[in-house]
This record gives sequence, structure tokens and C-alpha cells, in this order.
Amino acid sequence: MKKIFDRLFSRENMLALLLCLILIALTIFTADTSPTWIYQGF
Repeated sequence: MKKIFDRLFSRENMLALLLCLILIALTIFTADTSPTWIYQGF
């Protein structure tokens, strides 16, 4: 059981999970601001 736990929560997996969470957070926090350059032609 400890081998599975160590493999599942290895350093690489933790860094990948952290990167994924950061990208999700950036997407959520920047989604409410609409880009004004899209609407400049209208």
C-alpha cells in the first residue's frame, strides 16, 4: 500500500497537480474580464 501511495503522490505528480490548479485558477479569475480589443471594431 505504501508503494502505491508513494507513486501516486510523487514529487512530479504534485508539481503537475499544482500547475493544473494554477491554470484553472487563472482561467476562473480572468474569465469575468472581457477583452476589450475584440469589441473595438464594433
